[in-house]
Amino acid sequence: MTVALSRHAPERILEDIVSFAEDHLVPLVDEGLGNSAYLVDLGDGRALAVDVPRDLRAAYAAARRRRLTIAYAADTHLHADFLSGAVQLGRDEDATVLVSAAGRRAFPHRGLADGDEVDLGGLRLRALATPGHTDEHLSFLLLDGSRELGVFTGGSLIVNSAARTDLLGADRTEELARAQFHSLRRLARLPEATAVWPTHGAGSFCSAPAGAGRTTTIGEQKQANPLLGARDEDTFVRLLLGSLGSYPHYFDRLAERNRRGPGVLTGTPPLPGLDTGQVRALLAEGGQVVDVRPVADFAAGHIPGALSIPMSGRFAVWLGWLLPDTTPLAFVTGENQDLDEIVWQAYTIGYERLAGHLSSGMPAWAAAGNATATTRLVTPEAAHDGPYLDVRQEAEYAGGHVPGALNLELGRLTEHAADAPAGVLVACGHGERAMTAASLLERAGRTDVTVLRGTPAEYAAAHGKRLEEAG
Repeated sequence: MTVALSRHAPERILEDIVSFAEDHLVPLVDEGLGNSAYLVDLGDGRALAVDVPRDLRAAYAAARRRRLTIAYAADTHLHADFLSGAVQLGRDEDATVLVSAAGRRAFPHRGLADGDEVDLGGLRLRALATPGHTDEHLSFLLLDGSRELGVFTGGSLIVNSAARTDLLGADRTEELARAQFHSLRRLARLPEATAVWPTHGAGSFCSAPAGAGRTTTIGEQKQANPLLGARDEDTFVRLLLGSLGSYPHYFDRLAERNRRGPGVLTGTPPLPGLDTGQVRALLAEGGQVVDVRPVADFAAGHIPGALSIPMSGRFAVWLGWLLPDTTPLAFVTGENQDLDEIVWQAYTIGYERLAGHLSSGMPAWAAAGNATATTRLVTPEAAHDGPYLDVRQEAEYAGGHVPGALNLELGRLTEHAADAPAGVLVACGHGERAMTAASLLERAGRTDVTVLRGTPAEYAAAHGKRLEEAG
């Protein structure tokens, strides 16, 4: 495929690149993980997939709409926040897997080094070594002739930031941050009209500013990215490392699983129905019940000891943060909840010990004479004016919190359950994380927990207070 690009004014060149993206690039956004994968229509019935997750439903749907076969699957790096779908595409579509040779993947692939190019049938893909987020990180520059269309930057240059450099351990964090400094500056030397297509975006725990857009250009980033504005390498390192918050525990094990290659699947794995006796047996043998129903349903009645993780785009994040992947899991679902969604979110982060779901849900559990538990759920107006536990991320807390609130991030609460004061009101942004936190405290033996269904601002207004910001 040859793309007609202007050789004249920069404004026209940018228009041509935007037109190419509109016609040939399909972003596949996972709002829950905060990531974007991409499907590139190569114009001849084939496609290139970049950084696609193990859950390939969106990629396959996009390919079917355009009547495309996915011929290439490129991964910019060994992902820590999801299992790659590249191995599956190799099996299903006979796709050529394009990855860094330095990543030492243990499955069939074409290993690329800095400067290597792949002919895509008119367009070309050039590998650029951009270490920092990981050692073996590549960015992929998409070219038509000598013209740079765009660059898939993975976890290197992202919108108004760069991805975190602490995933390989504290002893390597600064070293990788310094590598990231040079990688970003290498990318910044590309023409300003070059489109930037990152993987990590808003909502990613691999570090992206809240509310940021998902794509950009080199020119926009030279103007807006504070890391590219850093006057020197030391300033860059200080800014980048100062922006790093906590990240889910499961990140520590997925890179190696991606190096070995996730297991190939033959379809959507089943989530069979379980009767109440099977669920009790699972609990007796050390298994865990995860209740994915809405907050109000869990509050009204749940299996004692169940972990509340309401089904949403963020389900996988909290599952991977709060439970080990070795624990057998049974799920309590509500009416019309999508069992396939539970399965795919779990499998995408490597959770495969899914025993099944409670057939007929909580009504069947109660009808069998089993004990149930409840959790007090209150509106801001009905909430007491006592100890207030804010389980949001530190950055959210710093942006505005109830005066006197104690901040214990949800991801760290298991280790700090004893620090929650007696008679505590647990709160987050709206109530979902707060209910998860309450279920953790209840599992630790607490019976004096109340959950706020509302925002910090609503609570503050109802109690005649004004939000504070962290100084």
